[in-house]
Amino acid sequence: MNRLGFAPQIVRRVAIATYELAINLVIHTTNGGEIIAEIQPDKIVIRAVDTGPGIPDVEKALQPGYSTAEEWIREMGFGAGMGLVNVKKCADEMLLESPNHLWTSVKVAIYLDERRTDKPSA
Repeated sequence: MNRLGFAPQIVRRVAIATYELAINLVIHTTNGGEIIAEIQPDKIVIRAVDTGPGIPDVEKALQPGYSTAEEWIREMGFGAGMGLVNVKKCADEMLLESPNHLWTSVKVAIYLDERRTDKPSA
């Protein structure tokens, strides 16, 4: 059990979402970025922000299998186009912004009270 007493399914969702966001930062950013996790009384908020090339088509980026990853990334086993899809599956709320392809921000909220019992696991 974790020190803060979160249910295992909450820990799993936070871990998957954070991992996927971190991989995207490492693979896609050109100028760096950061991930911040904030534990609030009712939710955990994860925010990933980078100043890389941005996402040309946010709608497409949320479609399973869509990827802009280069071949060398795919050869390492990444870039299957499921990262943001998995983040969305784990999130109770998700906001993805990439205006003018200048930067990208993904904000994820995962509620601690399991108010979404229909939430599929990634």
